[in-house]
Amino acid sequence: MPKTARHPPSPPDAAVESARLERLLVRRAASLDEAKRQFLRMVSHELRTPLNAIIGFSEIIAAELYGPLGAPQYREYAMHVRQSGHRLLRLVNQILEIARLQDRVVDMESRREPLDHALDDVRDLIAEDLNGQKAHLHVENDGALPAVMADPGGLRSLLRNLIENAVFYGPEGGTVTVRARRQGSRIMIEIEDQGEGIDPEDIPRLMNPFEQGDNALTRTAQGAGLGLPIARLTAEAMGGALTLSPAPDGGLLVTVTLPAA
Repeated sequence: MPKTARHPPSPPDAAVESARLERLLVRRAASLDEAKRQFLRMVSHELRTPLNAIIGFSEIIAAELYGPLGAPQYREYAMHVRQSGHRLLRLVNQILEIARLQDRVVDMESRREPLDHALDDVRDLIAEDLNGQKAHLHVENDGALPAVMADPGGLRSLLRNLIENAVFYGPEGGTVTVRARRQGSRIMIEIEDQGEGIDPEDIPRLMNPFEQGDNALTRTAQGAGLGLPIARLTAEAMGGALTLSPAPDGGLLVTVTLPAA
């Protein structure tokens, strides 16, 4: 019998194959995003829960709620534990926040937010830091600032990170100045400190996580170099932008632009 000629299978249609690959990539990306969310939820719980317990119990011990401790050093040590716990919790929160922002697993819902209200909330949150540095927060036209379109939590995180950065890297007893003005359809927010200034060549580096303005071995400011990157990513997630420049009188000038309300 004559042999039937075998023909190689026809290659799949290019458009069909492209659509299949696109669906596969979308499913894989969705799976990775969900895995990241689960990881962040787990890390958040497993780290924050014991830290909050350490902070809470150290406050009880320092306040001697259940009786005197005896030697005064015990109360001092309890206060050190509390302060260290707060610093570590702040670092954990920053690492989780920048991970969510970089992986775009954080939801931002913009609405009309008065800057005056947001700054009042931030003042309360950083009161201990201001007192510790004997720093003063000066808001130009306080009480008459414009409103922006922003996520409420994102706006407060943005302002807190920038003002804390200005407080920590400014001199003890220095002034941090905040001003805002409308420019077309945008609101420009400026935060200026009285620190030693910045080399323009260092600006790109400072926008990267864990970078700091001076030598890590000699610097006196606290922090892990996450405040500015978190603020930049938060501003961009809300449809804005953040830039750094040397301040006219020395120090650092941070300019944030956000949509006007």
